[in-house]
Amino acid sequence: MIAAPHATGRGGAPSGRQALEEAARPGWQARLALGFERRGEKSTLVHCEHYGPLRVQKALYPEGHDVCHAIVLHPPGGVAGGDTLEISVAAAARARALLTTPGAGKWYRSGGRQARQCLSVRVGEGALVEWLPQETIVFDGAEARMQARVELAAGALFCGWEILCLGRTAAGEHFSRGRLELATRIEKEGRPLWIERAQLLGGSSWLAAPAGLAGRPVSATLLLAGRPVEHDWLAACRALPAAEGLLTGVTALPELLVARCLAPGAELARAWLNEVWQQLRPLALGKPAVWPRIWST
Repeated sequence: MIAAPHATGRGGAPSGRQALEEAARPGWQARLALGFERRGEKSTLVHCEHYGPLRVQKALYPEGHDVCHAIVLHPPGGVAGGDTLEISVAAAARARALLTTPGAGKWYRSGGRQARQCLSVRVGEGALVEWLPQETIVFDGAEARMQARVELAAGALFCGWEILCLGRTAAGEHFSRGRLELATRIEKEGRPLWIERAQLLGGSSWLAAPAGLAGRPVSATLLLAGRPVEHDWLAACRALPAAEGLLTGVTALPELLVARCLAPGAELARAWLNEVWQQLRPLALGKPAVWPRIWST
């Protein structure tokens, strides 16, 4: 069975019957646990345990054995009210892993129940994890909570991004109702490097306010954590041109680089984050930027 967007009554709101059906739907409960180890010169996916509709089909090596690529699949194609997705990633000492998704994630309109995604990443000594999913589209009327926790050992690095699109902008949809809750925490050896919580309410004036999202439906953040930020990293990222309508900023904090943008569309945000990643990967991570093949399909 594949979950699909729910039909609506007039004006886009669920009818009474449809709301009752949504409330009665049990919801997907899905878990995926991945473990990576360094064996000789190869980073290897040694543990892959799943329950429900979350999968990794195989380990990929588009840039040689040093970095193991994995594509996280969610076969239903979207997240509806009552669904819970739990993803845990553990990279042992010196292992290197890059994870992405095959397409945009979709969070459907809810009948009142919250949908949740929990990401847990543990990065061992001298290891590296890159979490680079494609964009997340939050439908009008969605009730969603996304939380992430990253734990770094000594010498470990994490590079991750999130691209959030409020409403289906290609269809002219706005995020006029619903709620999106965000919580991110990054720690190194038990010491917090980054703690952020946000709550985005559909129809809120903050979505259009200059101090808020400035009328841009897409917001994106890249975090590089685990070592002091060098001046040339900042200079390279700040020198990147910004397309028309794109607001960007790059900031250095203790052992954390933050790159953010607000955009009128997901394509512009994704293109800018890709450029930032291409600058940072050889400078900070010691690897040339090799795109996951799925991004080209």
